[in-house]
Amino acid sequence: MRPAIVWFRRDLRLQDNPALHAAVKRGGAVVPVYIFDEETEGRGRAGAASRWWLRRSLAELDAALRARGARLVWREGNARAVLRELVEEVGAAALYWNRGYEPAVRAREAKIEAEFAAGGLDVRSFNGSLLHEPREVANKQGRPFQVYSPFWRTCLTRGVSAPLKLAAGERLRAPERWPRSEAWKVEEKGQAKWGEAWTPGEEAARERLREFVANGMEAYDERRDVPSVDGTSRLSAALHFGEISPRQIWAAVKEKGKASGVFPPSRGARVFLAEIGWREFAHHLLYHFPHTTERPLREEFAGFPWAEDPGGKRLRAWQRGETGYPIVDAGMRQLAETGWMHNRVRMIVASFWVKHLRLPWTAGAAWFGEKLVDADLANNTLGWQWSAGCGADAAPYFRIFAPVLQGRKFDARGEYVRRWVPELAKVPARFLHAPWEAPVEVLREAGVELGRDYPRPIVEHAAARREALEAFERMRAGRRGI
Repeated sequence: MRPAIVWFRRDLRLQDNPALHAAVKRGGAVVPVYIFDEETEGRGRAGAASRWWLRRSLAELDAALRARGARLVWREGNARAVLRELVEEVGAAALYWNRGYEPAVRAREAKIEAEFAAGGLDVRSFNGSLLHEPREVANKQGRPFQVYSPFWRTCLTRGVSAPLKLAAGERLRAPERWPRSEAWKVEEKGQAKWGEAWTPGEEAARERLREFVANGMEAYDERRDVPSVDGTSRLSAALHFGEISPRQIWAAVKEKGKASGVFPPSRGARVFLAEIGWREFAHHLLYHFPHTTERPLREEFAGFPWAEDPGGKRLRAWQRGETGYPIVDAGMRQLAETGWMHNRVRMIVASFWVKHLRLPWTAGAAWFGEKLVDADLANNTLGWQWSAGCGADAAPYFRIFAPVLQGRKFDARGEYVRRWVPELAKVPARFLHAPWEAPVEVLREAGVELGRDYPRPIVEHAAARREALEAFERMRAGRRGI
């Protein structure tokens, strides 16, 4: 039997991999391949942190394949052209992959499917990254959802299929001759501390899930908003790269509830699964409204009067964590050092960007895309449009996070700020989130001089809030033609 090519993309795992399982079940040799295609993964689409994670995850996948008698073929270039070469080289009769849902990826897949099916190959694609296909979830009018709660309720009525399992020790049949695998040529600007913070790969993702379900999930609802503790699953990058699937997560939570006969087994578990639902919602929206990567879902925000930033001074202060607002700066410095930021803090820094600095949400999203190891286009788009008030189920634009209050509420003792803004480490908690309110002698004792050791706020909260609301009213007036 002629070989089957399994084209890996955002499904860098062996377990619960529908395309791989289908190829194994088919019989015959299996040729796993990953293609770095500049069209969908090049500069501007996959940031430095994402490329760092990708390389290490691919190495882990290759090692796992080799343990089963196979290997991962790495190529770089136009995916259609590379696949043509591979089909010819190995004499493939089948081409399988797990579907992607980003606009450029979907367009590429459609062309590849048409071309290779017309050439006589057995071409099949599968859902390997979501609980439900976006096209299969609709409201009562048959239209896409634009509000999360009814979307997730509908998903919950559909059930979730069990993850597919590749038997322990099962070998993959090798082709008569392995095609060449190229050297890694992708530009990579490594960050040494990323390796201290993360362990990419399927096995690490599964271990993280086991640890979280066993010891962290019960208190997830209480701890997930506290950035100083390890209260989240930290599985976002693993989900993005497909090192673990949402079905595996669902199954692990369900298994946890077997003893009690209740599912979800706790409030923490229910809130955690709802976050998986939010990820599903993000992909649902991107699938049905692909323009939202660049334009607001709510059309009236197309005319929003964004502020000017001559010379990019405010942009640089925000990127470097030098805004003068400790909770904002802590988040941006955590992002720079680890390639990740706590979700609550993501909301705070995004709100600060679009409502205090009043700069376009697309620019903020682009920076996150460059710096996050879990830079997922669907999640990033939904999150930034939510913060800007211009997307589905979005926070109203007039809901403006006060960074000082947010810091005092979610980092009451200042542990998070002290970790990431060490120049403020000795400032008393009472003044930590607003050091400009501290008496000079208190700052002197803490070794801090504002403007020298730590910047003064680049904007004043009350004034920035007022200007943001005025801009919102101008947009509304322009919409009405007043």
